[in-house]
Amino acid sequence: MPSWLDRRRYPFASHFFRTSRGRMHYVDEGEGAPVLFLHGNPTWSFLWRHLIARLVRAGCRCVAPDYLGFGLSEKPPLAGFSYRPSAHAACVEELVEGLRLEDVTLVMHDWGGPIGAAYATRHPSRVRRLVLFNTWMWPRRDPAFWLFSKTLGSAAGRLAVTRGNVVARGVMPLAFGRRGRLSEAAHRHYLRPASAPAERLGHWAFARALTGEAAWLERLWRRRSALADKPALIGWGMRDPAFRAAELQRWQRALPRARVYRLPTVGHYVPEEVGPALAPPVAAFLRATPGA
Repeated sequence: MPSWLDRRRYPFASHFFRTSRGRMHYVDEGEGAPVLFLHGNPTWSFLWRHLIARLVRAGCRCVAPDYLGFGLSEKPPLAGFSYRPSAHAACVEELVEGLRLEDVTLVMHDWGGPIGAAYATRHPSRVRRLVLFNTWMWPRRDPAFWLFSKTLGSAAGRLAVTRGNVVARGVMPLAFGRRGRLSEAAHRHYLRPASAPAERLGHWAFARALTGEAAWLERLWRRRSALADKPALIGWGMRDPAFRAAELQRWQRALPRARVYRLPTVGHYVPEEVGPALAPPVAAFLRATPGA
């Protein structure tokens, strides 16, 4: 393990799975009903550390992969991996199949939403519940969102992301509901896995995909009825500059059984910003909706 990794904050054994595109790192802790955690940009399984620790004690098996190009996973060049969300979704599906996970609870944030929904809509019988934090699964056409993606997804944006680490260094802290909630020690664990320009291609590709993958997201959204009857918990940071009340309402229409947990002072990175206090409502939701 890398020397910068604080094992007190991230006390989990590392596992590796060989996907068809590269070596994927994942956490696999506990026994019982499987809970699959899917992160976004520029995060990795470190984002889920508080929930993993609590849910393992509650009798769950917690599986949290790092996508290729993120965290402790292999970071292939663009010639060997597209970094498109559909490619990440294919790797996640390989992992789920390889670990033979059934009756899964999907816990998703940011790009974890579309990536998890890609699996859930293809295999609805294998997914028991959904837990969502500030995410989406449809094309976004609002001007500010479009401008952000086009700016960071451009050639100049690629330089800013890969050479300046602008997503992890600049965008992430600004998306918190209150300044200072991202501690220096925690922030370091998002900066260090992407310490070289070649290790930030995933950050850039996700920024570009916000608008560049509109057709894929549209196809995904058309399959949303496969999720409508799933028990769902939505934890929503109401001070998120990118995922707002309108996006929450869209989820509520798509998931009529969802319980909503509004967080008035929280921004985009809900699991990091709320920390251990997020675990009790998630654990209570799992207890109230027992698996098969």
